[in-house]
Amino acid sequence: MRQKLERSMDRTNTMNQRIKNLNRQTLSDKYFTLTEVKFDYQLENGNWVENTWEVLERGNAAAALLYNVVKQTIILVKQFRLPAYMNGSDSGFLLEVPAGMLEDNDPDSEVAIKREILEETGYSIPKLIKVYNAFATPGGSTERFSCYVGEYKESMKINKGGGLDVENEDIEVLEIPFSEAIKMIESGEIVDAKTILLLQYAQINKIIVSA
Repeated sequence: MRQKLERSMDRTNTMNQRIKNLNRQTLSDKYFTLTEVKFDYQLENGNWVENTWEVLERGNAAAALLYNVVKQTIILVKQFRLPAYMNGSDSGFLLEVPAGMLEDNDPDSEVAIKREILEETGYSIPKLIKVYNAFATPGGSTERFSCYVGEYKESMKINKGGGLDVENEDIEVLEIPFSEAIKMIESGEIVDAKTILLLQYAQINKIIVSA
């Protein structure tokens, strides 16, 4: 197994030599950029093949799990997601950790997620810990998530949250027992990938455990 992994890593390290003639054509450039990318790719047997992919270039994002050790609770937000509604979600309303896109003037992902947390939940969180960088849908999108965890206290609540009116955001803020949230993954009530990732990180690393 170890030798197989090392061979795979060697292959990965030479990938920049196995891609050439990369050409991009913009198909749509509205809120996100949809690009058609043509490139030559060298197979493991040495043969070159021509590929054409469509890639959604939507920038990077950040997400954070807020937890309270004393109360054994977490903060989730509930909002309507049209793509989820179009693909089988009965109501289209998903339970998620606070998250949002990085803006051009954000110096880093932590600044971005603290802003999103404040807008969505009303909490001003002074300290976050970065735990993951993860690609959301690497087969079709360039988007990469920076994932954080951070402890919240009631004293950090400085406004009602709920999102920005100018962006037509309609966000419900929910405080949920951590144990209940884990059960909601199993029951299918929580289906958002980044939320599952961060909840399971908290479960595995036992970060929400009473002293």
